[in-house]
Amino acid sequence: MFQRKRDFVNHINPNRKTIIMLINQSFITDIKSIISDAKEKAIRAVDHQRTLMYWHIGKRIFEEEQAGKDRADYGTYLIKHLSEKIQPEFGSGFTTRQLHWYRQFYRDLSNCVRTADTIELDPVQTAIKRW
Repeated sequence: MFQRKRDFVNHINPNRKTIIMLINQSFITDIKSIISDAKEKAIRAVDHQRTLMYWHIGKRIFEEEQAGKDRADYGTYLIKHLSEKIQPEFGSGFTTRQLHWYRQFYRDLSNCVRTADTIELDPVQTAIKRW
């Protein structure tokens, strides 16, 4: 009886295009806005968590290095070994170069973090704003 799905739809509702035109355009705009806002908030949340992750990784590396006896040699070995152990599971975002950057990120912002800790704010967020 109907050769194509479109023929069936037009048979049920020959004025389909008219009905679609009657849908309030602000409804579509609202839905698009909800989607865009949610995507933007998700990106910001991920960025915030990623920054916290970098800071905490840098902090742990720094603290572990301070416990080492020969800091320069131990720090180089520590970061290389850490990279080799975590890259297979977590991917290329943890190269030795990046781990050095995370440690440096922590060290550069440590003074700002101490100030944030004393006034009980989010230390990383406060440090980034000041940096």
